[in-house]
Amino acid sequence: MLKGELVFFCGKMGSGKSTLARETAAERKAVLISEDELLSQLFPDIIRSVSDYKRYSDLLKPVVSDLAQQILNKGVSVVLDFPANTPAQRHWLRRLSENTNAQHLCYFVDRTDEVCIQQLLQRGNPNTDSVEMFHAITAYFTPPGDDEGINTVIV
Repeated sequence: MLKGELVFFCGKMGSGKSTLARETAAERKAVLISEDELLSQLFPDIIRSVSDYKRYSDLLKPVVSDLAQQILNKGVSVVLDFPANTPAQRHWLRRLSENTNAQHLCYFVDRTDEVCIQQLLQRGNPNTDSVEMFHAITAYFTPPGDDEGINTVIV
């Protein structure tokens, strides 16, 4: 049976992952599921810290997992605009593709801190788009390692 492909993104906050996700979904005629959009619609003005982000992001993951796997099983590709910035996040995403026998691809959007901060400040969300939040989130960032079994393309 034909399976869709799961595409996801690794990169620091403000690196351009969401922009690339939208472009990739359009090019591949894939379903785009965006964590930022879901969080802002379901939990508006609630996320103000890393712990808030983790709490509400973790609430989304079981639902998104089921939805993404259903779509992949229909032979439709899925672009998940959820960060793949830690080994645990990448493991979750890789497991989604494995559970459906679908291929996966991780785009690693490699940008300097300066570029990320500049782009982040242009977004303008007063609750999350600050230099302080960038550094708090970046403290958890780990580039993908060869030992993770992730098909990675650096952009």
